[in-house]
Amino acid sequence: MQLLERGSELERLDAAVEQAAAGGPGAGFAISGDSGAGKSAVVAATCETATRLRVLRGHCDPLLTPRPLGPVRDLFDSAGRALLAQQGALLSEVCEAAYDLARTEPTLLVVEDLHWVDAASVEVLRFLVRRVEAMPVVLVMTYRDLEIGPGHPARSLLGDVAALEGVTPLALSPLSVDAVRQLVAHTSLDAALVHDVTGGNPFFVTEVAKEPHRPMPASVRDAVLARTHEIPASDFEILQLVASAPDHVDDRVLPRLGVDLPSLRRLDETGLLNRAAEGIVFRHELARLAIESTIPVGGAARLHARLLEALEGLEPRNPAVLTHHAVAAHDAPKASAYARQAAAEAISAGAHGEAAAFFEIALQHLGAEPPAERAQLLVDLAFQQYMTGQLPKAIRNVEATFPLWAQANDLAGEARAHAAVAIYEYYNARRRHADLHLDAASTIAQDAGDALTFRHARISAAYLAYMSSDDSAVTDHMALATAPGIDDGQDLLRLRRRLIEDVTDLSAGREEARDRILDDVDDSRRQGFDELASTLYSQLSYLDVEQGRLTAAERLLDQSLPFTVERDIPICRQWQTGVRSRLHLGKGRWNAALEDAETVLGTEGGMQVALLWPFVVTALVPLRRGQGFPREQLERAWTLADSLDEPLRRLAVLAALAEVAWMIGEEDPRVHDLAPRGLTDLSRPATAWSSAALATWLRRLGLPVEMPADAPTPFRLAIEGRHAEAASWWHTAGDSFQEAMTLSDSPDAQHRLAAVAVLDRLGAVGTADRLRAQLRAEGVGAVPQRPREATRANPGGLTNRQLDVARLVARGLSNSEIAAALYISPKTADHHVSAILGKLGLESRRAVARKAEQLGLK
Repeated sequence: MQLLERGSELERLDAAVEQAAAGGPGAGFAISGDSGAGKSAVVAATCETATRLRVLRGHCDPLLTPRPLGPVRDLFDSAGRALLAQQGALLSEVCEAAYDLARTEPTLLVVEDLHWVDAASVEVLRFLVRRVEAMPVVLVMTYRDLEIGPGHPARSLLGDVAALEGVTPLALSPLSVDAVRQLVAHTSLDAALVHDVTGGNPFFVTEVAKEPHRPMPASVRDAVLARTHEIPASDFEILQLVASAPDHVDDRVLPRLGVDLPSLRRLDETGLLNRAAEGIVFRHELARLAIESTIPVGGAARLHARLLEALEGLEPRNPAVLTHHAVAAHDAPKASAYARQAAAEAISAGAHGEAAAFFEIALQHLGAEPPAERAQLLVDLAFQQYMTGQLPKAIRNVEATFPLWAQANDLAGEARAHAAVAIYEYYNARRRHADLHLDAASTIAQDAGDALTFRHARISAAYLAYMSSDDSAVTDHMALATAPGIDDGQDLLRLRRRLIEDVTDLSAGREEARDRILDDVDDSRRQGFDELASTLYSQLSYLDVEQGRLTAAERLLDQSLPFTVERDIPICRQWQTGVRSRLHLGKGRWNAALEDAETVLGTEGGMQVALLWPFVVTALVPLRRGQGFPREQLERAWTLADSLDEPLRRLAVLAALAEVAWMIGEEDPRVHDLAPRGLTDLSRPATAWSSAALATWLRRLGLPVEMPADAPTPFRLAIEGRHAEAASWWHTAGDSFQEAMTLSDSPDAQHRLAAVAVLDRLGAVGTADRLRAQLRAEGVGAVPQRPREATRANPGGLTNRQLDVARLVARGLSNSEIAAALYISPKTADHHVSAILGKLGLESRRAVARKAEQLGLK
């Protein structure tokens, strides 16, 4: 096809190719347009001219449910390499393997049809996109923009495309009348009429121009079918057969389908088919759809059955492709069986979203199988939905199993279902329902003589008791979970028991348990218990922030958040991102805190209990900045804490409400009446930090409360009047806001003036202004004026990405070294450094290094 009005796009692609071939920085392109807009033609032209680069191409699968890592596997196949030898490899290992593949030599890396992409491939592409400038690579991706909605797997990738400097979106527009005129110049066709009929679609225009003597086709379908009017019916049926395989037809399948060489020669003359490395495909998806539309009613199932039978004779089998054809062939037993195999492969690849989709297909085609089999499939589906944050769906699916277990007279299965849904209900913020399910699981498991399920249910009950900071209940449940009757060598049971023991110890202040939890994480990861490992990460990061180990928490989250991406566990990623928003709040990183909080709050479905701190953060950040107070966010936090009825959550929201009352001077009954009474009721070893934090705010309000006897070190030092020492403790911990507020509690005017300075530096000018007014009312002289925006250092204005760069600047790295560490270009690193210096109000990189500790960058 003649490429018209694509010159600027081709020039940019060619320039990037030349730059990569010369060893320069790489570049990425996301080419969008309707079907037939010329995306493939632009890619083909670029591949043809990229003679100095290795060309690797991958295609996304137009299947009912795509195979995990389909296009990534294609890239490795085209390089003559296997993706990974072992099953169940971490997605991080796949990402590193793809990175190693791409950076070994100058390469044009093409991935077509992102509108069909699977979630695992999206993460690999995001990994490459963020590093594209650090490789001699031109990464080209194509997609139909109208087919990628808000919930599409590729949406996050396209968000990166929009945000990153090294990647350029290229949108292909319809052809103009002038371009159409050039394409039909050798005919007697009226260009304006052709443009009107085709809408300027390049593929449609080209098809019309190939048969100018025929009546003007009203559609692409008519134009394509005009190419087939002279071929025999047997050849047309082969076209229909190929159209029924939307990915491709493997060369090895052709003899099994009865397709001989003369037939292939005749079909080649139609110009509709192309040769590909893996077999034969239609030259364009519009052509395939046109032929597919001619298949008579009832004929598609027969064609898919032929393909299915032929593909079953090939090894290795591809369960995702076999599932697609079995479904279309209306072969329910095979569809259900292959879908389960495809789900198992997806789980092994850490693609829980695809696994859930395959389990749904298996259920839809299960037929009149025994009720216990359907129930187990529903439980398996629910677990994958839980992992991907679809809690309401997971709960409904497990609840649907209860009559099935009863019908099957399977008490053990019913007990396991109750134990599973209890956790889903808890994370969905329905604590009472969770408790009822665990009680039912224990009772039914005992009746069934299922000691293993009984123990797991008691461990889950102990976990919920731990979340309620109820140590005595934890002890009671754990005693039942460890009673004689089941082999302690059962790995998952043993690890879950250790989880409860170790997080309970750490929550009570026994810091030696932290190393044991890290060992538990390693053991869980080594044995493939992804959900357990991520739960341990989540609990440890929360406790680190809760107990003032902010630097340790930051390092841990740097490991744990990538793990939730690697193993496709969005529900834990949501929780840990919420923890990081609280971490940033303590360090006075307002933009980063809001960025994480809004990410969590913007997640559809997901873990309701993870929303509490993001609600608090989005209320307190503008309050402290002097930008108003979104009261509704804190009210939502209170409602959530009330429904959970857990001391840690309730104390945190009460402390936030007390801070609001102190800032705006309004009494809140929950603070002035409930909090002092509830402080004693909620105080226990696991809540020592939260109790002390609330007591501190209540004392600032002038309420007569006693600091808890077991108050942690910084709070105890402040009560003893050693405010400078307490502030120093917070400074070392990295919590600059607590440092400032501790100084503000001192009777020493100099300490309080220093608090104003710290708050100003953080950009917490609302809180600083509250202190200024207090100091002036008390007659303290030399109270500093609010600094001008242009001169104020503003570490709170840094985004998460700028924080990554700032930490490396503080360590003394050059732009080139920062670029290498973060897989960006030196130019991009320089832009980030300039923005950081401007936000911090500093004149040089050395100033960042000098003030790194003060700015919370260490």
